[in-house]
Amino acid sequence: MRYDIRDYGAVPDGTTMCTEAIQRAIDDCNRTGGTVVVPTGSFMAGSLRLLSNVELHLEKGARLISSIDQKDMIDFAREFKDDNKDTGWEGGCFLFAAHEENITISGEGVIDGQGRLTYYDDDEEGDPHESPLNVRGFRPRMSFLEDIKGLTVKDVTFEDSAYWTLHMAGCRDVLIENIRIYNNDRGPNNDGIDPDCCRNVIIKGCIIRGGDDSIVVKSTAPMYEKYGGCENIIIQNCILTSRSSALKIGTETYGDIHHICLSDCVLKDCQRGVGIWSRDGGDIHDIVIHHIMGNTRRFAECSKRRDGVYLWWGKGEPIFISATKREGVDRLPGRIYDIHMDHINLTSEGPIIIAGEEYSRISDVSITDADILYKKQSGMYPDIIDEMPSVRGRVKRDIPCVYLRCADNTVVEGDLNVDVSLKDHIRVREIIEQG
Repeated sequence: MRYDIRDYGAVPDGTTMCTEAIQRAIDDCNRTGGTVVVPTGSFMAGSLRLLSNVELHLEKGARLISSIDQKDMIDFAREFKDDNKDTGWEGGCFLFAAHEENITISGEGVIDGQGRLTYYDDDEEGDPHESPLNVRGFRPRMSFLEDIKGLTVKDVTFEDSAYWTLHMAGCRDVLIENIRIYNNDRGPNNDGIDPDCCRNVIIKGCIIRGGDDSIVVKSTAPMYEKYGGCENIIIQNCILTSRSSALKIGTETYGDIHHICLSDCVLKDCQRGVGIWSRDGGDIHDIVIHHIMGNTRRFAECSKRRDGVYLWWGKGEPIFISATKREGVDRLPGRIYDIHMDHINLTSEGPIIIAGEEYSRISDVSITDADILYKKQSGMYPDIIDEMPSVRGRVKRDIPCVYLRCADNTVVEGDLNVDVSLKDHIRVREIIEQG
């Protein structure tokens, strides 16, 4: 069964609110199973609740536009409690589903989050226009899909999300294939794909560009209480561009995260390549990463603190592994162990960092067949070890190629070469502190 939203009164002018028309099409489709068709044209809507056995299909030339007016949005997180302010549960979402099964989002059309209406440039004197943009007003997620069994997202393009783009929480048996995410490359919090306490997820063939992390595997506090940890995730054949991390595991780590594989991906102008943060008690283990190529580099920050996001996390590191406490939170991080990487071929501006604590030592990490060229790409020189967010924060110091702290049975092998552009600013020898 096919349900064309125009038959329910949806108007393709990009300004008429079509929420009710599209939702009635979804409700009818749920009763029979089938496809809700968004045809060529621009359709504006508030929150849409996706239901079981419904495929939301955007035809070529279709544009589904999210309202960013709070009164049009489902407040999906009003009952969530989380002491980590960085998670950002406030706000609503555009595409919403909870406790459903067999949902598909597909087609050659575009889902538009209108983040351009929430971001703005400070235009401060001397601004290199690389720092995070400031934010104003209400910023909904583009999606929040909770406890969905059998979720498929394929072929569609997501553009200009104001907050997280594809947030899957407690989902099982997920396929994300051949999608494009084009977000503002200076936009804070506009993550690409966030599997949160999910199991059995395949992400492949995707192109993701944005200011915040491209793919983030995490276990937030409220989702961990409901669904347990995060496991069995494969990420392959993607092109990732981010002013944060290409692949990030954490920082929200209330539950265990394990059996994650990233392979055969290209990283383009990322602030960090692979980042693994343990902060909240869950263990991170059995992570395999191989055949990664591209570059990581620094981006400038605004010169003075302001109300919104004002700095990037990271300083051009190819690999960052960190287990330490959050600032102001008396909670021990979990363990990080059995992390294996090979054939990592990157041009970078920051060091490999593997940094635990005596109370949470990192163990059994291997990085082999690495080919890292430390070369200046930005207007800055390496001078900071950045472990934010944590009690350690950022520390100015001399920078080595590899920085180790409280790391047991750790191996880094390969060609680590310093280009002439950084020969006086980054040292080849390793620095090992506190064991």
